Amino acid sequence: MNVEAIRVRDLVRDVVTQLAPEELPLVAGLAVFDDAGAVRRLGGRDRRRETLGFGLGEAAALVTPVVWLAVDQAAQRMLGTWMDNGITRTGTALRRLLGRPVSEPVVIPPLTREQLALVRESVLTTAARRGLEAERATVIADAVVTRLVLVETETEADGTPELPGSDTPDGPGRPDRPDEP
Repeated sequence: MNVEAIRVRDLVRDVVTQLAPEELPLVAGLAVFDDAGAVRRLGGRDRRRETLGFGLGEAAALVTPVVWLAVDQAAQRMLGTWMDNGITRTGTALRRLLGRPVSEPVVIPPLTREQLALVRESVLTTAARRGLEAERATVIADAVVTRLVLVETETEADGTPELPGSDTPDGPGRPDRPDEP
């Protein structure tokens, strides 16, 4: 995995913290699912159980589903994993049998300007489909792109590799804070 990448779930948490902190319990509730399970629940494709305690209609105006679904879709497109769907399903069944995690987290590597534009367009499209106003959709799309750009900028600025989703400047191993066990 590229150390300059960010996990989709971490990007979602960061954007939701910035734009809709009241949705953080939803993000925390999704943490128990792998990325594919979270996408199924947010996208309304897994209607067997309403694990999150609300239906699709109530989720429509939320920031969390817009960001998670749009970024996941863009990442899948850019990484070409949609072509490997058949192989992924077989691998998922095998991992379940072996008791391993069902899927690896979706990770977004540093992106080119064109790819950032695709992510932004994906967020705008998803937001429009979910009924968000154009102005709100633009704010969300800009926040997502800004966070993706900051992953690369933060890594370049301090010259040290950034761990995916790492956003604590005084984590273990920093000179201003003793290492913790």
